[in-house]
Amino acid sequence: MELRGTRGIVGGQDTKGQGLGFGYPVTGIPASSIITAVQQQDYSASVWLRRRDKLEHSQQKCIVIFALVCCFAVLVALIFSAVDIWGEDEDGITEENCSKDCRVVLVENIPEDISFLNNSTSHLPLSIGLYNLLNQAIRVVEIVSPQWLLNSSDNESSFQPAGRQGRALLSSLQGLKARGIQLKISSGIANSTELSKLNAEVHYINMAALTKGNLHSSFWVVDRKHFYIGSASMDWRSLATRKELGVLVYNCSCLALDLHKVFSLYWGLQYKDFIPSFWSKRLFAVSNRDTPLNLTINGTKALAYVSSSPDVFIPKHRSSDLEAIARVIQDANHFIYISITDYLPLMGRNTSRYWSRIDSLIREALILRNVRVRLLISCSEKTHPLTFNFVWSLRSLCMEQANCSLEAKFFNPRGQRDVSLEGINHNRFMVTDRAIYLGNLDWEGEEFTFNAGAGLVISKLEDIDDRNFTVVEQLQAAFERDWFSQYTIPLQANKFLVCNKHQIKPIVLLKPSQLHDGPLPIRKGQHNKGSTLPRNHHKVAGQTPDETRHRNDRLSKLTRQGTASGLVPVMDNYQERGQMKMSRFDQKQVEIKGNADNPMELPGQSAESSGGREIANGFV
Repeated sequence: MELRGTRGIVGGQDTKGQGLGFGYPVTGIPASSIITAVQQQDYSASVWLRRRDKLEHSQQKCIVIFALVCCFAVLVALIFSAVDIWGEDEDGITEENCSKDCRVVLVENIPEDISFLNNSTSHLPLSIGLYNLLNQAIRVVEIVSPQWLLNSSDNESSFQPAGRQGRALLSSLQGLKARGIQLKISSGIANSTELSKLNAEVHYINMAALTKGNLHSSFWVVDRKHFYIGSASMDWRSLATRKELGVLVYNCSCLALDLHKVFSLYWGLQYKDFIPSFWSKRLFAVSNRDTPLNLTINGTKALAYVSSSPDVFIPKHRSSDLEAIARVIQDANHFIYISITDYLPLMGRNTSRYWSRIDSLIREALILRNVRVRLLISCSEKTHPLTFNFVWSLRSLCMEQANCSLEAKFFNPRGQRDVSLEGINHNRFMVTDRAIYLGNLDWEGEEFTFNAGAGLVISKLEDIDDRNFTVVEQLQAAFERDWFSQYTIPLQANKFLVCNKHQIKPIVLLKPSQLHDGPLPIRKGQHNKGSTLPRNHHKVAGQTPDETRHRNDRLSKLTRQGTASGLVPVMDNYQERGQMKMSRFDQKQVEIKGNADNPMELPGQSAESSGGREIANGFV
């Protein structure tokens, strides 16, 4: 039987069948067999296509799952290992076994140009304290410093003798490697020649990319057991021509471990141009202002914790420097003494934006709690002119306020050979009747917002006798020594202070007769003929007469420094203003007449006690 549609056979073969690709001769093959073969091949092709689709789909699912797993792994790594930490458990010191029995020593650098009375407060020299700290090192020394210039340069050849302490400290740091001690440095200074010569492992922090600020932290951590923190940096001038203050803390691994965590945060930020969204748990603070460490410091029970700045550098449980300062000010009951290089409540020196974080705390303490406040601010060519305006603004709050006391002085070391070497009071601390705060930053808005710093708060317990010579009282004595020294200039009405390379020049703006048309208003009890208790000896609320007498006897020794050299350009009362004679401005000496009855009276005492009552109209 001939199959229709299969004609066109050539040579006994079906050319159309071959053209269809079946490869079978038509002759003798039933049509049903051909249809069956076609269906089988079509089925096989469809099965193969389905299998291929399933395979491709499976591969896509595997790729997606693999990508998700990788993303999850990266996320876990970011959460738990955002910052690499060196050897966290190498020394075996943990929060559970750390030491809380501590010894604290105040260290200072007093330049040769500054001299206090022989019986005044003195502390261990800074250079000797740092050498002692290096001698305690066994395994590792960790240092953070805003500057590295221990070796004085050639253009400072006139100060080469004063720079010997810096060169000696540099040599001691270079010798750590020979002792098998590792030196680790976190620095914001790139391509430092001095750092390259230290045989140290240095991690550079690009602060400009991270916060648009600078690394201003200044502290050492030795074996996570001892540490130093204060105003001094690794600059030969900090050991020679600048007035610096800090503390050495020995055998206090709990507090040292907390400061080491701040160092570890800096250490892990090397080569990074972003701030991690999550900090490693190993960077979480050991203590803060709400849960401070209970320590024994120099045999006395105390509370302490470490703070840091800026806010973007603060992991979980860490208190910021501003939070620490706020807590110390708010906890003060009787007095707040502040010694600072710069005080400027502005967000930047070239902006008019007011920054109220600290300024408002001081105002609250003055007005609402009647806490006595003293501001000792450094006076140098870098002092911003608006500093005086803000201090006057604070002082004006005490006008017509019976229990308000705000005093301000500017510290200027006369006789400095070259103010370009920053031979100034570089201290940055606060002391109250209950606590101390030591930090690395000036009290300006952009310092706490953009720059990296660290601070230390130590508080004495309320049941501690005030006569115990605690760390709080030691720092209070250091402040009072500076406050009553010959190098301070009180802020007074009718005075214009110029902080520059020519030092301070007192200028009389108005005569007494020009201040008021009628009699000068005098607060009751301030300038009467009877003897009144001087402002610097006023009784502190809550003290017994014996305690007040004990404090006054101690302060009376310091008071005599006020007129020791006769160089303080102030006037003691209204009548003396008309008799004052200016002389030798280059030496900043002012001859004061009419005070022979009480030669030991503290200069400027009456003007300070008045709370600014004599401000001339339009002066500020």
